[in-house]
Amino acid sequence: MEGVTTCFHTKCVSLPARPIPLSRWRNRNLVSSIPRRSLCVSASSSDTLLAARSPKEEDTHSKVSSKGDDSEDLKLWMDKKGLPPCKVLLKERPAHDQNHKPIHYVAASEDLQKGDVAFSVPNSLVVTLERVLGNETIAELLTTNKLSELACLALYLMYEKKQGKKSVWYPYIRELDRQRGRGQLDVESPLLWSEAELEYLTGSPTKAEVLERAEGIKREYSELDTVWFMAGSLFQQYPFDIPTEAFSFEIFKQAFVAIQSCVVHLQNVSLARRFALVPLGPPLLAYCSNCKAMLTAVDGAVELVVDRAYKAGDPIVAWCGPQPNAKLLLNYGFVDEDNPYDRIIVEAALSTDDPQYQDKRLVAQRNGKLSQQVFQVRVEKER
Repeated sequence: MEGVTTCFHTKCVSLPARPIPLSRWRNRNLVSSIPRRSLCVSASSSDTLLAARSPKEEDTHSKVSSKGDDSEDLKLWMDKKGLPPCKVLLKERPAHDQNHKPIHYVAASEDLQKGDVAFSVPNSLVVTLERVLGNETIAELLTTNKLSELACLALYLMYEKKQGKKSVWYPYIRELDRQRGRGQLDVESPLLWSEAELEYLTGSPTKAEVLERAEGIKREYSELDTVWFMAGSLFQQYPFDIPTEAFSFEIFKQAFVAIQSCVVHLQNVSLARRFALVPLGPPLLAYCSNCKAMLTAVDGAVELVVDRAYKAGDPIVAWCGPQPNAKLLLNYGFVDEDNPYDRIIVEAALSTDDPQYQDKRLVAQRNGKLSQQVFQVRVEKER
């Protein structure tokens, strides 16, 4: 089967009137100074994909992790579940917030050359709607109605989270919990920012897009019970209440944003497979706007072929798609100062009060422009 390429999932958002400098997020002191709230609300750890722990539990967990809990290690779990030999390993770096656990990332386990397959994750370890619902017809029905693939995937993993260690996905969910919806720069999506933190976006259309996306998540939450009743056979295994009774909106929102930050959009595959959660994929992969390495669907697996040479221990990077910084910020919580796809919107219009308005409008039309025109301005070019 011929490989098909992918980029990380996005949804269209308005673009900022001015770019947000990456230095704001790279500056450790500045990032640390921005107040952060926990991604969890008051609930038991089984109620949310992003489960909170007490400081004592965090300390105990860190000690267990440092000693190597083989039974719960993501990579070892994948090895036991059929992951073919690969050329990567999981490493960690300190988080900006000392209250958070270190950030895990995928690194080369040996020297790699351009064109090497870093890893190939079998479909049995990839979470898709086809895998979740087991029926592509149901998947298509759901995703063409009022619910997105993200909502379905988030709901599925939230119920799996309630299963605890009984869930086949427990090690993967545990890793998502560790990442807490943060990317490799350890910054949350503005969808999880407080009102005070959102003030940093004042003057940018991105702020309105954040609020609009949040409203969209609310609408999806109100439709969650639809999944329950339309895919009853799936949820019979869960002895829990229907979605809106089992999970509060805040818990669903946290899970939704976490899934949004790591879902992969596979190209040229069936509708039920196009959105995928790939262990060893994001958020464990570092993002790079000028990278061309992409997760690719091949026969029976999803693989990553590197586009550059790596030394053993180097973090592996992958392309996050041709996204402007506004989308990167909204979906993943970071911006890229060297992003060749970043752009701003400039809107210009002819004044209808101008005595020469009609003449100018005709001139604009002859040059393929409208009387009210939107320009996308990029570095060194405009279109």
